[in-house]
Amino acid sequence: MTEGENENNPPKPADLRKNLRSPLLILKVRIDDGDKVFFGYAKNVSKSGLFIATVNPHDPGSRFQIEVPLPEPLGLSVQCEAEVIWKRHYTRGGSYEPGMGLKFLDVAPEVAESIDGWIKSSMD
Repeated sequence: MTEGENENNPPKPADLRKNLRSPLLILKVRIDDGDKVFFGYAKNVSKSGLFIATVNPHDPGSRFQIEVPLPEPLGLSVQCEAEVIWKRHYTRGGSYEPGMGLKFLDVAPEVAESIDGWIKSSMD
């Protein structure tokens, strides 16, 4: 992290994004970290990762299996290992939702390209 950044004030997303992302609401994200299974919801997605809204984010560097059913017209499900890149805790009166940014580590290339194509087409 750079000066002025911490886990409650992560880097500005626009400064770090390599891939286009699309706003999206997925109500059933499944995370299996070996100890327990977590169901949450995703707020946006790109071919390289997504943001999961949660009041109990995992620590950066944590890795786990994730399953994310994507909406139509994709009709796909992302199933891969993911790593927490950043987290944001709940802050009373804060303007940002608590959660964590995940990076897909071993998503199938054809799934990543389908996500990217869907995002590009939704921007037209």
